[in-house]
Amino acid sequence: MKINTASASGTSLETLQRVFGYQAFRPYQQQIIDDLIAGKDAFVLMPTGGGKSLCFQIPALHRPGVAIVVSPLISLMKDQVDALQANGVAAACYNSALRTDEARQVLSQLHSGQLDLLYVAPERLLSSDFLARLGDLQIALFAIDEAHCVSQWGHDFRPEYVQLGRLREQFPSVPMVALTATAEKQTRLDIIQRLHLHNARRIIAGFDRPNIRYTVIDKAKPYLQLSAFLDSRRQESGIVYCLSRKRVSEVADKLQADGISAAAYHAGLPADVRKQVQDDFLRDDLQIVVATVAFGMGIDKPNVRFVVHYDLPKNIESYYQETGRAGRDGLPAEVLLLFGYGDIAICRGLIEQGGNPEQKRIEIHKLNAMVAFAESGTCRRRALLGYFGESLEEDCGNCDICLNPPERYNATEDARKALSCVYRVGQRFGVGHVIEVLRGAKIQRIFDLRHEQLSTYGIGREKSQAHWSHLLRQLIHHGYLEQDIANYSVLKLTEAARPLLRGEIQLTISKPRIKPERKKRPERKIVGLEYDLELFNLLRARRKQIADRDGVPPYVVFGDASLAEMAATLPTDNEALLQVNGVGQIKLQRYGAEFIDVIVGYMCR
Repeated sequence: MKINTASASGTSLETLQRVFGYQAFRPYQQQIIDDLIAGKDAFVLMPTGGGKSLCFQIPALHRPGVAIVVSPLISLMKDQVDALQANGVAAACYNSALRTDEARQVLSQLHSGQLDLLYVAPERLLSSDFLARLGDLQIALFAIDEAHCVSQWGHDFRPEYVQLGRLREQFPSVPMVALTATAEKQTRLDIIQRLHLHNARRIIAGFDRPNIRYTVIDKAKPYLQLSAFLDSRRQESGIVYCLSRKRVSEVADKLQADGISAAAYHAGLPADVRKQVQDDFLRDDLQIVVATVAFGMGIDKPNVRFVVHYDLPKNIESYYQETGRAGRDGLPAEVLLLFGYGDIAICRGLIEQGGNPEQKRIEIHKLNAMVAFAESGTCRRRALLGYFGESLEEDCGNCDICLNPPERYNATEDARKALSCVYRVGQRFGVGHVIEVLRGAKIQRIFDLRHEQLSTYGIGREKSQAHWSHLLRQLIHHGYLEQDIANYSVLKLTEAARPLLRGEIQLTISKPRIKPERKKRPERKIVGLEYDLELFNLLRARRKQIADRDGVPPYVVFGDASLAEMAATLPTDNEALLQVNGVGQIKLQRYGAEFIDVIVGYMCR
């Protein structure tokens, strides 16, 4: 039955508190919500976990009719619908995953006015049959989620999204909101143009996720680096991203062999296997998902505590969105990028396979920006936010550069050795061969080419492969070398290399970082309050029991942030529990007594 939260019944703030259990709006939310309730358009850019969904969910409860939410993935629709239904909201999704009888039931609810929100994919929404259905209904609003998919400049451009501009032509009086967490200036302008949102209020809420700690290290024996990172995180949920399906399977198998609860996820697996992996992860029955970028968009799991990029992402938008899946609940989270020289060539090779010259140009530009971010010796957060046009007044204090500034050294002599070696091998070989010559490798290929006779053979044998790999990458980054991607990624000297080779200039660079820093783990705090970790774990255990009993992911019951606040404030009655963020009237009725029992039992021990 449609929830009784029409505009005649309370304010948007009262709906936030009564239905969703939050005591106050986050920045910009109320402004956006009130505009949409009044029938105005909006463009919303908020970081992942910033509360974008409430910006259209609350107006959907206050405007007459049904809100149509455009979403790119079935998993995204299901997660949001499950969470809404848990709060007593009449929501449904209409997609290809529904059985015939289920689809018929959703359409019946739609036409009888029983739904507040309906989630639908763009291709289904824009079919002539479905548009005809909508023409007979009262539409509360259109919400275009993951709106960066509209733009060719967006990192996840989807042609079917481009046609969504037709909605404005067919439904000119229905308010529309476009929402995204990842869009730099060009993408934002493109979204507004394509969706005809020229008169919309534009809310740019910022990109900063201060609870996330960013770390980048040079890739060297990556599985050992991953294992070291996971050593102190054996009980936490996380995602490991890899570039290829083969790499995904290899890493997942190694983790399983080491006794870690992990599973592979990529588009080549059967649909039922992917669904099982996703469900197990959401229900906290699986600790780590090793995945390609096919996994994650719209995965509304708030207690992901870490994200590892085993390989280099192709652009900063993907990196930002994928790392943003950590710490959606606002609690401390960590992200690690293993930055490998070979990954750059692989990414460029994948981009070069595309057929659209303009799209390739855009993607190469974005890859170069990603490399520059990883190579940067400045505050990671400053570099990341700067890409999106946002600035910090001071360094963040929560990234590897801020917490452990890199050592720098005069690399002039080593640089001259490396550049000389590139020249001596005829500028016809890639990084790997140049390093083998520098280190005096005794392998047949070098002897076949007679490169053991070169003056640079073995002049760098006292330094590690990782040292030379890092140096060559820095020489490329500083413009002394270039990679010929079209010719097997061979290294060639640039004009800028001449004065360095002749000793006319000096080169100072940072020392490579190979191992994750053994830093003190982030403090367990929520809203400025320290919480009792033992009680928090008891509450998590009770939440898992309830979730398994009700057949829902644990975060649908309560998120980690709500449990942490309970463990900090120790509510022992309904009135006190209602003051905890995330506890609304429906959830209080369903679950409140069981959590109060845990708290009281703990206090009485």
